[in-house]
Amino acid sequence: MENKTANFFSDYSKKFNAIYGTKNGIFQKAINRLFRKSMLIRFNQTLLICRPIEGKTVLDIGCGPGHYCIAFAQQGAKEVLGIDFAPAMIELAISQAKTAGVDNICKFKIMDFMDLGTDRKFDYVILTGFMDYIKDPNPILQKVMNLTADKAIFSFPASGGFLAWQRKIRYRNKCPLYLYSKPQLEALFAHIEGWNISIAKFSRDYIVVMEKIIKS
Repeated sequence: MENKTANFFSDYSKKFNAIYGTKNGIFQKAINRLFRKSMLIRFNQTLLICRPIEGKTVLDIGCGPGHYCIAFAQQGAKEVLGIDFAPAMIELAISQAKTAGVDNICKFKIMDFMDLGTDRKFDYVILTGFMDYIKDPNPILQKVMNLTADKAIFSFPASGGFLAWQRKIRYRNKCPLYLYSKPQLEALFAHIEGWNISIAKFSRDYIVVMEKIIKS
């Protein structure tokens, strides 16, 4: 992923983290109306898809400030690894996991996903808010399949509509942003064998679940 994107998210880390908060200032109210609802829908749907989580291992790619990782740990995950290429995001994630008392379960690394080894598999692999910034998703998909023992959960930002338009405007001079239609996603996953694929729209995102078919 481009350095421009990494630098943007390092600078944006505190504001991004605040989207999950409950402050009631003017900025936060605007965030709540436009973004917080859709992000919380995505968050809750991902937690639901990953049930049962007890005793499972999780890899969160593009973990940001660690909200998903902490939630998985609090709900009983055995081990959670969060990776992100933005140092400020990882600093927040480490601090917040410690505050939540789950730093023994949650581990975080500053790194590019494509540099992660494939010598082990995780029960669940999470990519929410990550594919938005990937120009060529195919190498990501191939690597995710090599790392996943059970389910991989992706979010893809939906093209079309007001929220897609305003996101394009906001990100125009910040970092690359890639939006998707349902037909584009169907074409992207059409060649994949050995996995059950589901695509569902939630607010401004598509959530794609890849579940490995266990041969009897």
